[in-house]
Amino acid sequence: MKRIIYFLTIILFIVSSCSESFLDENPIGELSPDQILIQENVEKTIISAYAVLNGQFDQASNAYNSPASNWSFGDVVSDDAYKGGGGTGDQNNIHLMEIFANDATIKDIERKWLALYEGIRRVNLSIRLLNESEDFDSALKEQRVAEMRFLRGHFHFEAKKIYGNICWVDESIDSKEEFYQVANSDLSEAEQWVKIEEDFKAAAQVLPNTQEEVGRPSKMAARAYLAKCYIFQGKWTEAGTTADEVISSGVYSLQPNFRDVFLPENDNGPEIIFAVQHTINDGSPRNYNGSIGDRLMPPGGPYPGYGFLRPSQNLVNAYKTDANGLPVNDHVDLSDDDHVDPRIDHTLARPGIPYFDLQVYDWTPREASVYGPYSPKKRMISKNSPYYLPSWPYVTAVNYYVIRYADLLLWKAEAAIETNDLETGRQYINRVRNRAKTSYYVQTMDGSADAGNYQINTYDTAFGSKAEALTALQLERRLELAHEGHRFFDLVRWGVAAQVMNDYFASEKLLRSHLVNAAFVAGKHEYQPIPQSQIDLCQGNMVQNPNY
Repeated sequence: MKRIIYFLTIILFIVSSCSESFLDENPIGELSPDQILIQENVEKTIISAYAVLNGQFDQASNAYNSPASNWSFGDVVSDDAYKGGGGTGDQNNIHLMEIFANDATIKDIERKWLALYEGIRRVNLSIRLLNESEDFDSALKEQRVAEMRFLRGHFHFEAKKIYGNICWVDESIDSKEEFYQVANSDLSEAEQWVKIEEDFKAAAQVLPNTQEEVGRPSKMAARAYLAKCYIFQGKWTEAGTTADEVISSGVYSLQPNFRDVFLPENDNGPEIIFAVQHTINDGSPRNYNGSIGDRLMPPGGPYPGYGFLRPSQNLVNAYKTDANGLPVNDHVDLSDDDHVDPRIDHTLARPGIPYFDLQVYDWTPREASVYGPYSPKKRMISKNSPYYLPSWPYVTAVNYYVIRYADLLLWKAEAAIETNDLETGRQYINRVRNRAKTSYYVQTMDGSADAGNYQINTYDTAFGSKAEALTALQLERRLELAHEGHRFFDLVRWGVAAQVMNDYFASEKLLRSHLVNAAFVAGKHEYQPIPQSQIDLCQGNMVQNPNY
């Protein structure tokens, strides 16, 4: 039974939704200062801060423009996915992002910023009230402040990886007027990272080893997030040491079967370090506590539904293996005779392969002539599942995993390789590959045989060079984490985004005409532009990203 703490149906007297800006506050009732500061009401503000994690911040139905999963910001803008849907005109704003014709006025770019900074606003309000409250239990107060600092670190981290040069805002800013005096040039690149690190360090010092209520971060979740900060900065020694702390804690382990990781009944399982909690049929208005940011993906109503987030041919090809079960990575289109990594049929839907409780994936995907024959599968569930809402808004109770243990193991591998410990890197890559090797393989509907020509093995000989090891690591992250919102950010931090994306466009536009005008400009497209609306509101205090 999932125990959900984030999205309680409550009336907040002191926190309201944002409208034109994330600092607009329109109280729906009044409380005296003494009433505001009692523990029950302060706890409500804390719940409201958790609530923004799913990208839903203003009771609109378009949280798919600010998804927690970053399916548009991390997958569609990478070589792993096409936008999908009803052609290029359907959510054309995301199509423009996909071909890097985006600008500072695109809806998604604004709404994602607003969602993240609304989360920051609610966190800071909660911290201020916690500090002022004399009614709040003192021991629990310290823990709740730590939880809020964890969330503030998360929201700022998300903004940092998407927009690059961000405003860092703490609880000392308590008015709209003060916020718009905060400039994204106040702190240097390094100073912005230090502020984010400080929140996770402070959280880790106080948070308990385990939480009774799932969804609240723990000590090791804060340490894992700190490791992620180090990875994004290329602080390899610190990243490796911090990842070691999490690994040696023994709190987390790989789920034995790869597919089971993504089943809703397991989505607070041993592999999940931190997740955005989703729930349906909980009494909340319009089921907005479900996976509202992902509602354009299947099932999305009767199959094939809305049909967004379509696997690219390039991603399909990446799962090809040789006779020894090692990646081929030749960018040649996969054929029926090729061996494949078994994760392919847990990650995406291929014609002729069973799709959950359907005989085979045999429907015609929406706009197949534009986006090809494949559909997403990894974070999807059967339309017959009790965790799926078969009516509008077609959401599920499947959590979104911000950090899972396999991700952390691959950070450890990367940090080891970057510090020239190739053997340790190989061992940690192999831990992830071995789980894929020993997992359940998709079967034919009668269970008599494997549904695909599966062949996978670990790297049984030492890497010949650091370059070879990094190639293996980077490919393993793609195969393991595809369609989890990470790919584009990996390409950027590796410094290969321009090369990979332009090579991808050169080959894929021969298959997919919607990419014919796509081009990635180095020094520009690594980050989304700062929303023009926010630049206007800041009246000269905000600096636009280069070349926009």
